[in-house]
Amino acid sequence: MTTHVTDRPSAQPVGPPPPFDPELAPVVESLATLFPPDAYRPDNIAEMRKPVPGVEKPTDEVLSRGGAYSVEERTVPGPDGEPDIALLICLPKHAATPTPAIYHVHGGGMIVEDNRFGMVEMLDLAEPMGMAVVSVEYRLAPETPHPGPVEDCYAGLVWVSDHAHELNIDPERIVVGGTSAGGGLTAGVTLMARDRNGPAILAQLLLSPMLDDRNDSPSARQMRGLGIWDSSSNETGWNALLGDGVPGGPDVSPYAAPARATDLSGLPPTFVDVGSAETFRDEDVAYASRMWQAGGRVELHVWPGGFHGFDVVVPNAVISQDAIAARAAWLRRQLVGYQNVVR
Repeated sequence: MTTHVTDRPSAQPVGPPPPFDPELAPVVESLATLFPPDAYRPDNIAEMRKPVPGVEKPTDEVLSRGGAYSVEERTVPGPDGEPDIALLICLPKHAATPTPAIYHVHGGGMIVEDNRFGMVEMLDLAEPMGMAVVSVEYRLAPETPHPGPVEDCYAGLVWVSDHAHELNIDPERIVVGGTSAGGGLTAGVTLMARDRNGPAILAQLLLSPMLDDRNDSPSARQMRGLGIWDSSSNETGWNALLGDGVPGGPDVSPYAAPARATDLSGLPPTFVDVGSAETFRDEDVAYASRMWQAGGRVELHVWPGGFHGFDVVVPNAVISQDAIAARAAWLRRQLVGYQNVVR
């Protein structure tokens, strides 16, 4: 059973924040005038959920990739005694044999967005490798606090694994992945799958994951008031998920905040990436390091000068292209490695 970490060393002094990458700096400075890093507050969550003018959610037509994918939203059973959940299912139309799949958990600080958020980027990653993508619609905090969101994500994964052959998905080649809050929930789901002897997970893809409710790392303090999603917004997200005053306390579940897990052994191969100039840098590096210490297979990238979500906001920057290419190369290695093992 996964237990949790409560002890924390006293805060160490930090220097000035790392500079943003030269291609990214003008963009993040411009964004800050419209959407400051501390924009999320307990009193404006409903407002932040409203559509952003000029930013459209991807339609089924967009997600079909010119007809290469079938797109379906399906309602499936949620956790025991809880409401059903929706899965957005994108399947390669012309696959002759069962395909690998990415089980996608969207970002949004635990408090905003839906299962279409981040899907264009996930399909960009999946399509060249002939992979399906299934994105889960989990209930949001604060209306649904922990364990609701992570249990929804786990229930969706169980359903996909149990119905893999119906979907023409190979149940042995399911990669779980997500960004930001979705990365944190992905890590929580992976811990659950290990502890409950649940679905097989080939690998996990953690992109700038939100892992630590204590919100007091050197990078969280360095980047306060800078970039996108600083420690103030992060506090809003954790309080919404766990309840006011609970984050940082002694009884936070590692399924909510995976950085609390004391045992990181027995987890699948993992990819972690994060920007050097963002709140989550140090908690993500620490998680990867602790997985190595437990004997895990982890690939870690810290992108110099990257802010939170830089690859989505500025996709044509050289650093963004490098980050996207690194994820694709890692994912390809997981699929090739599996094929070599089963031969």
